[in-house]
Amino acid sequence: MGRWLPRLGLGLLVPALLLTAWQLTATAGIFSAVQLPSPGAVYEAAADLVRRGQLGTHIAISTQRVLTGFALGSALGLVLGALLGLSRLADALLGPAIGALRAVPSLAWVPLLILWMKIGEDSKITLITIGAFFPVFTTVALALRHVDRNLVEAARAFGLRGVKLLTTVQLPAVVPAVFSGLRLALAQSWLFLVAAELIASSMGLGFLLMDSQNNGRTDRMFLAIIALAVIGKATDALLGIAERRAVRRWA
Repeated sequence: MGRWLPRLGLGLLVPALLLTAWQLTATAGIFSAVQLPSPGAVYEAAADLVRRGQLGTHIAISTQRVLTGFALGSALGLVLGALLGLSRLADALLGPAIGALRAVPSLAWVPLLILWMKIGEDSKITLITIGAFFPVFTTVALALRHVDRNLVEAARAFGLRGVKLLTTVQLPAVVPAVFSGLRLALAQSWLFLVAAELIASSMGLGFLLMDSQNNGRTDRMFLAIIALAVIGKATDALLGIAERRAVRRWA
């Protein structure tokens, strides 16, 4: 506990300074209230949405979309990353195609997903899944290619083969890399959320951001950005806790 308090204090120092600078800039009249609302105005916008029962719904829907897409994309990335990382044939066969798809910008998928899946939840979650897939796939595939060969040969000498070798030796050897990929995938999922909620959404933080822009509600725009930042950091922190436990257990 004693070690976390100084670290938490240091982590809150920069946000506190930014909040102070924001308040001073807003009250100095350098920008209009439309261009830069004060922290108090953003707080009032949040309180208004809470009274209406909308803010919690926006947050819950966006979080559900992110976690679902993240889980699907990470699982697929782990499976295909392991396949290409362990099989030269699979790497030669699938590597170029996956590498080409990785270069496609996120917004380029939006019209195609609308055409294929219409404007329901499936299209939004699929876009987030795409965003989560590539970081996990890339890190797992590269990490497995660089597992110590002596370690693998020693495990084979003890009779480990196939899935048993993968789960007992190879994956534990790349646990830090896997979690690095997962944390990148989670961050990417939040980034893709805004693009996903452009697909004719009526709720969610991405929708709140775009709707506020269309209605000139800069205070709500700031609120949506802050909510995305805070919730994104909170989910990353939870994944960081899981990473530390996994590293202690397997790495």
